[in-house]
Amino acid sequence: MRHDNYKLTIGWLYPDLMSTYGDRGNIICLEKRCAWRDIKAEISSIEVGTPDKKIEDCDLIIGGGAQDRQQEIVIKDLLKKKSVYKKLFEKGRPGLFVCGSPQLLGHYYMTGDGKKLPGLGIFDFVTRHFGHEKSRCIGNTVGKIIFNFQFFPPNAGSRCGGTIFNYKNTIVGFENHGGRTYLGSGCKPFAKVLEGFGNNGEDGFEGAVHNNVIACYYHGPLLPKNPHIADWLIAKALEIKYKEVIELKPLDDALEWQAHEFMLKKLNIT
Repeated sequence: MRHDNYKLTIGWLYPDLMSTYGDRGNIICLEKRCAWRDIKAEISSIEVGTPDKKIEDCDLIIGGGAQDRQQEIVIKDLLKKKSVYKKLFEKGRPGLFVCGSPQLLGHYYMTGDGKKLPGLGIFDFVTRHFGHEKSRCIGNTVGKIIFNFQFFPPNAGSRCGGTIFNYKNTIVGFENHGGRTYLGSGCKPFAKVLEGFGNNGEDGFEGAVHNNVIACYYHGPLLPKNPHIADWLIAKALEIKYKEVIELKPLDDALEWQAHEFMLKKLNIT
């Protein structure tokens, strides 16, 4: 199962402006899981003013979190590239947006001081920060993946002590957000909340999915404790780029699944 002929370019959105709560860990996780399989991975930093061509050359797009001030800077630049990102994602290019970055993908984000920041409109949702009217959504969180298509790479698994485990349908992480996201009728949720607040603390959903793009509030970061999500992103990026389904070599994920299981047990999720 050789992967040394494959190469991925991972686009990292605004690393200096949007990388709170250890979201850099998602980039490191993807880079390492590619390297362990001899897949060449190049990290491409997307900053304010990055040319369209550099964005178009990315096989996978990753966005992290930020405060309202940074998001105002970012959205002004993102809107200039709106057609670029829409085209990429409509063609199936995968992406992961966590913490604050999903708020910029919807129709708008209303900040805590009442500013309405227009979004990219890629996802059919809106986000509003209620200021002091509602408390922040903070704490460990667990979700059950529910969106309706084959999520995991076929015939793949995580190797631990000589045994290959089937991928799990749970995700674990940490959330800390003042904004609350409300999905429209044209938006598919990523997961059902088993523990925590999720998108808004009301409807029981966490995140959203559009084509091969995942948006959610999980950070801390998300991927090291959820290797199945990391592998899906890698496999999907390879599939879209090379136009073939690629079976990933199983890795020894004993520590990763211990961290995952620890959180499930701590929160009494069976």
